[in-house]
Amino acid sequence: MTQPFKIDRDKTLVLIMDFQQRIINTVASEPENVVKQASLVLQGARSAGIPVIYVVHRGGPFAEYAPDVELHEGVPPAPGEMVITKIRPGPFSTTNLDVTLREMGRDTLVVMGVATSGCVLSCVRWAVDVNYKFVVVSDACSDADPEVHRVLTEKVYPRHGTVINTKDFLNAI
Repeated sequence: MTQPFKIDRDKTLVLIMDFQQRIINTVASEPENVVKQASLVLQGARSAGIPVIYVVHRGGPFAEYAPDVELHEGVPPAPGEMVITKIRPGPFSTTNLDVTLREMGRDTLVVMGVATSGCVLSCVRWAVDVNYKFVVVSDACSDADPEVHRVLTEKVYPRHGTVINTKDFLNAI
């Protein structure tokens, strides 16, 4: 019998990346569903006392302000939650995320993002390289290409970390 998956609340942090209106509306294959699942993860994490950090993209086509580069209204930050701005696809290379995580004593990242082949892939690769554990919440991630999403979440990410769905995350906390 397999042991149920568990989350160590004292070592875990939820990272929600690129849940901006334009990205959700143009990149997510099922925009309403990915926002719904991410919202459920956020609610569960907050109730369990697991910190949340938002990462927003402000480089390239998102460098200039427009209303649709703001976070999607379905996943707003709670008061006091950190919002980090990046200018490259991954959340580590152009931010202080690594230092912040280490200062907080967090070594496990619960990852949600749009796109699975963009910010999520960059995050997972960097996290593995610098010894973070990660949990990708597959239905709280999306990609313009559902097949790419499937291959990453079923074949690539499980080689280095854990892939679960929202229900399994909520059960684990």
